[in-house]
Amino acid sequence: MAIFTGIATAIAGALFGGSALATSLIGGALAFGAKFAIGKIQAAKQVKQKYTAVQGEIQFGGDVPVGTLYGVGKTKGQRAFYAKWDKGNKRNAEVFILANGWCDGLEPYVYMYGEKYNLVAQATIGNEVARYGVERFIDGDGNSAISIRFYDGRPGQGVDQRLVDVTANLGNKWKATSKLSGMCYVVVERYYHLEFFRDAGKGKPDIDFVLRGLREYDPRKDSTVAGGSGPQRLTMPSTWVHTKNPALHRLNYQLGLRALVSGRTLIGEGKSLGQIDLATYFVAMNVCDTLRANGKKTYECSLFVSGDDDHTEVLKQFDDAMAGYGLNRRGLSGVIPGAPQIPVKDLTAADIPIDRAKDVQFRPSAFERFNHLSGQFTSIESMWNPESLKPVYVNADIAADGRNRQTSIDFLQVTDPDIAQYLLNIRYRQNRMGGKATAPVSRRFGLAVQEGEWITWRGKSWLISEWRADERLRITLVLSETSAEIYDDDGIEPGPIVVPPTPPINPSLLSTVQNFNVAAGMINGAQGYDTPALLFTWTPPDDPTITAVRFVYQIEGTTEIFEDQCTSPEDGSFRTTKNVVSGKVYNARATITTVPDRLRTFTPWMTTAQPTGLQTLLTGLQQLQDDALNRFKELQQEMDAFFRPRLVELLDAFSLEGAVGQIERQQIVATIGDALAQITEERRVRVSENEAMAQLLTYLQASLGTTNARLITEETVRATTDSALASSITTLDAEVDGNLARLIAEETARADGDGALASSISGVSADFNGRFAQGLVKFEAVAAPTGVDARFSVLLRAGTSQSFKVSGFYVELYTDGGVQKSRMAVQADQFLVTSGNSRHYPLVFEDGELKLAVANIGTVNAGLLQSLNGKMKIDLNNGTIEIFS
Repeated sequence: MAIFTGIATAIAGALFGGSALATSLIGGALAFGAKFAIGKIQAAKQVKQKYTAVQGEIQFGGDVPVGTLYGVGKTKGQRAFYAKWDKGNKRNAEVFILANGWCDGLEPYVYMYGEKYNLVAQATIGNEVARYGVERFIDGDGNSAISIRFYDGRPGQGVDQRLVDVTANLGNKWKATSKLSGMCYVVVERYYHLEFFRDAGKGKPDIDFVLRGLREYDPRKDSTVAGGSGPQRLTMPSTWVHTKNPALHRLNYQLGLRALVSGRTLIGEGKSLGQIDLATYFVAMNVCDTLRANGKKTYECSLFVSGDDDHTEVLKQFDDAMAGYGLNRRGLSGVIPGAPQIPVKDLTAADIPIDRAKDVQFRPSAFERFNHLSGQFTSIESMWNPESLKPVYVNADIAADGRNRQTSIDFLQVTDPDIAQYLLNIRYRQNRMGGKATAPVSRRFGLAVQEGEWITWRGKSWLISEWRADERLRITLVLSETSAEIYDDDGIEPGPIVVPPTPPINPSLLSTVQNFNVAAGMINGAQGYDTPALLFTWTPPDDPTITAVRFVYQIEGTTEIFEDQCTSPEDGSFRTTKNVVSGKVYNARATITTVPDRLRTFTPWMTTAQPTGLQTLLTGLQQLQDDALNRFKELQQEMDAFFRPRLVELLDAFSLEGAVGQIERQQIVATIGDALAQITEERRVRVSENEAMAQLLTYLQASLGTTNARLITEETVRATTDSALASSITTLDAEVDGNLARLIAEETARADGDGALASSISGVSADFNGRFAQGLVKFEAVAAPTGVDARFSVLLRAGTSQSFKVSGFYVELYTDGGVQKSRMAVQADQFLVTSGNSRHYPLVFEDGELKLAVANIGTVNAGLLQSLNGKMKIDLNNGTIEIFS
């Protein structure tokens, strides 16, 4: 600001004898440009709306942007915790974070199973702000099978002691320090009540909460602000109140939602009141609260936003919700609501200098205007889903334009159909009245008006969209045609009437399929090859909510379980070869999958009447070959990723944005001509509210002309609220005239709430004149709820730019269907096993054949035996012997 003041003083001194008024005006013009940002509603197409009052998916994990709600909206929340206890896990609880900041409360209903359920207020049992049961889930003693404890996110809120107590002896505990201050959340505790779940055919509920979002600061009710009157204070959130006023949303977004401890801006722009044009905001707030003829407020809206959202796009949603525009007046952020104004002055010919050019366009081209406008809004009656508004079109406008020009504008931040319909009509009228002008005006006239005000000129009303002043203080106004008729209720129909959807009804309450059975069979393949199979049969259900039939089967006398499913229940039969082997008797049972979910049971165990047939050997080998080839493809992909350039990743992976940290760098360099030697060491530390990280990077380089040697090491440790990581990467490079030798070693240890992983990888690579050779050795161990896996692999690859050859092997322990298995596979043109004794021939696998000089076999399972000279053939499957002369 000081530099602009200095320039303005110099200009004023040269032109106006140092006038203080001129200095102030020029300084303001230079510093801020007095530019008023208007959204282009004349655009032929509107950018697809992605902002709404609904957050429709459950968010998981810690890598979720900070988010909050302005107004009232429907949300599933972010699941932050889950625990189960009691005999048979009859009780369980989840924690869902609904929004950041101090929120007002829950609306008295939720959505589950595609229906609306009322909440019943109950006495609190701890530090929660409110506690609810769910209607139709409350027994005769007043106990609810679904209990919801609500915490509004106020500073210093207490811990949920009930959750701390019930999880104290569990592996997954809710800590006494887990208060989640500054976060609005709910604890959903469920009890598996047979009447409400099993007998009613209902499964675990997926709950949509309707939240009254942030309590917001209203300067109109603050006696310490000029023009305000009331108890609210900017620094006292306890005095703030909830609202659906779009102008208040916009102001609070510009002020920003701040972290409780650091004061850092989490959401919004983080401006101060001194950077806000409160006069325009006061007018906009009052316009939004004004009652229309239908008794409703003029403008209301609700919006979910996150810390990753673009400020311009978010502000535009609030602007659109009040048919207004944002402005920057003398460097202060303000807003103009969609409402008629009284023109402040009349622009006459005497106010326009004749020696300066002006540009007037009383009617925009047809390409800038539309004559058919449609849109959507968020309908509460339709369970917060988008619904269409009544389209706006005028036949006379279509005739004047020569053809139909249609576009759409959605108001998904608006939940009232009448308000949304009013906004759609206003945007249509604003577009049709699209005159524009750039008019030079006298200094006397220009200094008497400002951006956002209305004036009259040539019998029409105009909005001052920009106020410009050049270095000689010659003032130019950019005008947009407007009229009070744009905002007139006459001719605007009420919004659409939306009929609430009918709750889904199950035509039957089948808990499983009827008349289930299983039989052993065979599937005939090409060239007479057969494979054993199981055939499942059942009575096709007359129930469209059953979407799949699931089968569980096992070899009789074993405990290993296999699964498959049929996604067309109406077929009544399904054949599978998955995990089916020859010569075994199988037991099987079935259940169903339904939408919506409900109680399901298994059929009784059924047994095949006879063992499965003998599998053709080639069929089983083909399946094993496919599994091995897929695994080797994965190993090649790991090799490709491992040898990609890493230094850029190391440098780009570290950022201090949104965190507190320090970077310390030491470097020594020696150069003579094209000879260079350098050692660089960089230490980095970074902390934020949910992460701590330390990193050490060492870079050694010696180069002379086209000869280059490098040694790079990177060591990283990182901890978040639910994960820990330690890694070390070392890279050695030696390069001469493009010939490169490289060695990379990487070691990683990682743990989080879902498992633990440790890996060690070593790779070597050599490139010479288009020829290359690479090797990768990897050892990895993983422990997770789904299983415990370990793998050791070696992969070699060599060739030219046109072709390459791959060889390697792997040994692994893996989990398949919840069962631990082991496997070793080798990829080579020739596989050889020798005892080292020259008198014993080796075992060789080559060109698809297994070669062995001597075999001592107890039992042979085979299909065809054939002599080398073709004189005799024994078909064991068909029981025939053929001898040829």
